Amino acid sequence: MGARTKSKLAIIGAGSVGSSLAYASLIRGSARRVALYDIDGKRASAEVLDLAHGTQFTGSSSITGGDDISVVADADVVVITAGAKQEPGQTRLDLAGTNIRILEQLLPKLVEQAPDAVYMLVTNPCDVLTVAAQQITGLPRERVFSSGTVLDTSRLRWLLAERAGVATSAVHALIVGEHGDSELPLWSQATIGPVPILDWELPDGSRFTEQQLDEIATDVRTAAYRVIEGKGATNYAIGLSGARIVEAILGDEHAILPVSTVLDGYHGVSGVALSVPSIVDRSGVRSVVEVAMSPREEQQFADSAAAVRASLDSLGL
Repeated sequence: MGARTKSKLAIIGAGSVGSSLAYASLIRGSARRVALYDIDGKRASAEVLDLAHGTQFTGSSSITGGDDISVVADADVVVITAGAKQEPGQTRLDLAGTNIRILEQLLPKLVEQAPDAVYMLVTNPCDVLTVAAQQITGLPRERVFSSGTVLDTSRLRWLLAERAGVATSAVHALIVGEHGDSELPLWSQATIGPVPILDWELPDGSRFTEQQLDEIATDVRTAAYRVIEGKGATNYAIGLSGARIVEAILGDEHAILPVSTVLDGYHGVSGVALSVPSIVDRSGVRSVVEVAMSPREEQQFADSAAAVRASLDSLGL
């Protein structure tokens, strides 16, 4: 996969996620130029130097960065990974308030440097922050979105593939809703190849039960907690999924990915950012894709919207 001609990706935040995204983008050739910005100039410069030392092996992409906001200038895509981490005893709502204040300081400066860019948030809680970012910038909703449940969907497909004995690419299933505890899999639309998920014959001759699928959904929802417990943060998979979304934008792919945008009448939900199947191209989120849901899924989706709405209301958004 060659680097996109005359394309620039700016990554905000040189922590574990931002650095992993930069690394993945260089290896995959996601962008011709990658810029890494962080207020910690020493950290940003060290990460850039470490990455630059390997560019002999990454094709035609280049890496720059530091603590000067001008490194972001003229970026085509800006990915925001910077933000406060959730501390022990801190609620998600507390974390949201802290990170919104960071965005209020950061976003106007970024838009000044890259007024035509597509902006993608990775910082959590990403659905709440997407609404805040769209309000702060005043940019069209298609140009401000978050990575949403792209990673959750990858986790789901990997788990199903492991159980089914097939390649992950053969699994067609989506996680939608909040990137968080109220997210839901669309089992009614899930298939392995062309076969509905409940009709697929497993290696031992049995079929998935609804209980097994519920357990898999729980494993997806709690996956990040298990990784964080073991190593302190999730970074590699979100770096890869972020790079994949960047490629869809810079490659003008019209790819369908479950990113999170501020919805307007989607299954009765408006003014809330949730992940749904979306067409991603050079403009950002070109449009959302209407997908049928079972009655149970409709209720779960409404509950997910209500959970995010409650957070937004508490924050005055």
